[in-house]
Amino acid sequence: MSTFSIFLILIVIVAFLLIVVIMVQNPKGGGLSSSFGGGGSQQVGGVKQTSDFLDKSTWALATLLLILILLSNVTIINNRTMQDSKLLDENQAPVENTQTNNLPPVDQE
Repeated sequence: MSTFSIFLILIVIVAFLLIVVIMVQNPKGGGLSSSFGGGGSQQVGGVKQTSDFLDKSTWALATLLLILILLSNVTIINNRTMQDSKLLDENQAPVENTQTNNLPPVDQE
């Protein structure tokens, strides 16, 4: 498995988690925080702490997603550079195309 494939899998997982965290939030202050006790005095974790956690996790996942995308781009560039240098290496013998020698003769009438 290549490095790019690993980055691609991580990008998909982080993107999915980011979607879930954003969908859980409610811009009016409800969302996940209001389901932890209704809105009365019996709140688990409190509304402010839950919204802070969701806000911090959104920023952390978005930052992680950007970093993974940039790193995957670097691995693509490095991979292309390594492949190009192998093609342009002067120490390697030239590769002959043997497929053209196996073609049937062409009738010229």
